[in-house]
Amino acid sequence: MAATACLNYGAPASLNPQQKQQSPSARNNCLIDATIMGKRNMMMMGLRGRYNKANKRAGMVRCSGIGIGDFIGGDLVKPDLGRWLSDVEEHKALAIYTPHEGGYEGRYLNRLRYQGYYFLDLTARGLGDPETTLTKVHPVCPAHVGKQPIARWYFPPEVDYRLAALPPDAKGLVVWIIEAKVLSKSELQFLALLPTLRPKVRVIAECGNWRKVVWKPLKEIAGLTANEEA
Repeated sequence: MAATACLNYGAPASLNPQQKQQSPSARNNCLIDATIMGKRNMMMMGLRGRYNKANKRAGMVRCSGIGIGDFIGGDLVKPDLGRWLSDVEEHKALAIYTPHEGGYEGRYLNRLRYQGYYFLDLTARGLGDPETTLTKVHPVCPAHVGKQPIARWYFPPEVDYRLAALPPDAKGLVVWIIEAKVLSKSELQFLALLPTLRPKVRVIAECGNWRKVVWKPLKEIAGLTANEEA
């Protein structure tokens, strides 16, 4: 009876014209039932919320070692241009790793330019044999169309030609090679030894990508350090 009274309680009088007026005890029972149901719903919602929070905590992955450099660029926060210049002069050939979005390496290139270096920008794709292209007279076959004869042109050494054209006040020549990750180990070894063959040459090879700008000696990447220690 109390349940029936609860369903009809609060309905407009026009819908139930013949309904008798409810007693005060029935109204109190309705209020008690509504209060109990409300508390039960709130309790269930609280349990569900705790369960969902526990699941979120269990599936949450936290990365350790995150700093401000991971959000706005590590090279803009860490003043490492001085170490960059000293490493270029010490090792003479570096393997550099830059962020995927690009643009950061320009700050390091400009700092070398301010020091008096001139640049030879090359891409590793289509470079051919680095030793032949950079230090020897090498042939180049231009693309032929249709029935045109296959021609062969000879070009001077890329490095020696530009070394001879440097102004007297130039500090040296920087061979900056992009996409060097496609080069083989033997080709990287030659690039690491190129400053030994040409003392005024510095080599910067972009060997991959990383979250921020980092670099290592090219001899270490090419595997020459272990051979020298042995």
